[in-house]
Amino acid sequence: MQKTENNSSLVWFRNDLRTIDNIVLSEATKSKKRVVGLYCFDPKYFKDNKYGFKTTEKFRAKFLLETIIDLKVQLKKLNIDLLVYQSAPEDTISEIVSTYNVSDIYLQNDWTKDEMASETTVQSLIPDVKFHKYYNQLLYHPDNINFEINNLPQVFTVFRKKLEKYVGIREEAINEILPLSNRIENNTKIPTLQDLGFDDFETHPNSAFPFKGGESEALIRLEDYFFNTKRLGFYKKARNGLVGLDYSSKFSPWLANGSISARTIYWQVKKFEKEHVKNQSTYWLIFELIWRDYFKYVSLKHGSQIFKLEGILKKEYNWSTNKNLIEKWINGETQSDFVNANMIELKETGWMSNRGRQNVASYFAKELKLDWRIGAAYFESLLLDYDVHSNFGNWMYVAGVGNDPRDRKFNVNLQAERYDANGNFRRLWLQASLF
Repeated sequence: MQKTENNSSLVWFRNDLRTIDNIVLSEATKSKKRVVGLYCFDPKYFKDNKYGFKTTEKFRAKFLLETIIDLKVQLKKLNIDLLVYQSAPEDTISEIVSTYNVSDIYLQNDWTKDEMASETTVQSLIPDVKFHKYYNQLLYHPDNINFEINNLPQVFTVFRKKLEKYVGIREEAINEILPLSNRIENNTKIPTLQDLGFDDFETHPNSAFPFKGGESEALIRLEDYFFNTKRLGFYKKARNGLVGLDYSSKFSPWLANGSISARTIYWQVKKFEKEHVKNQSTYWLIFELIWRDYFKYVSLKHGSQIFKLEGILKKEYNWSTNKNLIEKWINGETQSDFVNANMIELKETGWMSNRGRQNVASYFAKELKLDWRIGAAYFESLLLDYDVHSNFGNWMYVAGVGNDPRDRKFNVNLQAERYDANGNFRRLWLQASLF
């Protein structure tokens, strides 16, 4: 690989795998230097965690590969090459810095422990390189909120009311298209699913999320859900559904790896309201984006406390680690057919509805009294839309060690009667003989 003479800016992509409204990329394209992109398939994310689950299972691995394939195509339109390695950033970036004479690294500001550890190690290896970090995954930018993060409200409703009427949403970031001369010789290859340790597979025919990864697919979904079918106008009524493609927006997997930004969705909602209708449903989709922000701010405030058994409330319960009960929950063999159907859907597809997640998590923590971190780790492994902040925020919430002031417990039988009254969802995932 030929060394570059002029200084370069390196865009280190992590969970911001898009070109539209990506402030990291936008700032790098304004740097007046050669811009090179980098993504590392870090092997540690494809190994077993301490609970025995693969940190990233096949569903999210395939979705991620599709995302990186698309990111490379979209970056090429800006005349930026994406270097892809199947190695840890700390084992890779020093050589790239040397090869491309990198003076500046642009990256998303991530604050959870694994990302910070990797970043700290990289910085220690290249002390002369300047790092530019940007908040790139929030709807409300931390510089715009009207309170100190240390004073984050303990209850979501207070957080929402402090922001939604008083704090504006920033406009989307714009990239500069770089000259053709920005391109480099790029011999790196995107790994295959087999390279990551998985056999290829077909999406389950009953999956409620049969979509592919990548920014292009996210934008197609947005256009379809908002402007072609206008399902957005009915979102609030349908959002507790369990079967089908359109009971919810299904944006979460793309949001989780940053294929689309919360701001892009927000401004498209505003466009829909202007062109079609403004109602409770359009508000409710933004409401859900604010919930997503809330859990990110919870982790910003509390750091690694979100991963601890006592949670942010530091409350002690008698948690169990009974392997038999855990396996029954995972395999859909509990005493609740509603929990079972949801768990089988997750195991077969990597997807579960929001309603399902609340119920199976509550059942795990409050009925079976199992260590909630094990449930969170299983979700991390399987879910297409795993997001560290939302996952641990929600699990703490239902386990009674997070942001729920009422410490409620879901009655899974009543929930099944209410949200699956005709049994269609349970029939879809359980043997018909059960009914």
